[in-house]
Amino acid sequence: MVVAFDRITITVADLATACNELKVLTGKEARILPGTTASGRVAWLALSNTTLELVETGDAESAISALVLAVDAAVDLNNSMGVSLSATDGKATEQFRADFPDSSTDAIGVDHVVLRCNDGQDCIDLFGTQLGIRLALDQDVPEWGGRMLFFRTGKLTLEVLANENTEVNHFWGLTFFNADLDAWHNSLTEAGVEVSAVRDGRKPGTRVASLKSHCLGLPALLLQPAPR
Repeated sequence: MVVAFDRITITVADLATACNELKVLTGKEARILPGTTASGRVAWLALSNTTLELVETGDAESAISALVLAVDAAVDLNNSMGVSLSATDGKATEQFRADFPDSSTDAIGVDHVVLRCNDGQDCIDLFGTQLGIRLALDQDVPEWGGRMLFFRTGKLTLEVLANENTEVNHFWGLTFFNADLDAWHNSLTEAGVEVSAVRDGRKPGTRVASLKSHCLGLPALLLQPAPR
């Protein structure tokens, strides 16, 4: 069974540039892992509820290339959707956090990862039935001609935007959260980050701002969750 989204893998052109951007955005230091992989150098950035795994490829455009799922039992990751998934027992990220304790705030995390696909039922079959991730929302969204699905586990949501006109299924963007969006917004603008004005979010009680720089070239949103 899947118990968390352990890591979000992002391919980047230049690792140093990506690490610097995310340090400005999150206030946290990404750590380059020793050794290399077939794809290039790798860095991890631990956030409050997941870890960003940055893989240097030299490709011109960054991309969310895969999700690494923390599991407590063997799972079948084979799928016909063409999305890249892998499984872990979570011990490597636990050790990473122990080796590199961070004295900065843990207020920043990833609220959701967005997956664009052409068939919502395929997502239900894969993430819900096959992998056992809870389907927290399933609704039609007529204003953009599609269907929205939320799969939630480990305090993070996979948000699926299903539209039959989507040519290739792909992970698309990220939404970061912080309980004090105004303070975060002020500190980012002072640091030269391009970010929109704060506005009300789609969910009642939430507030959001669109990130326009320091987001690795990915579509990204800043979110202040609704009060509990």
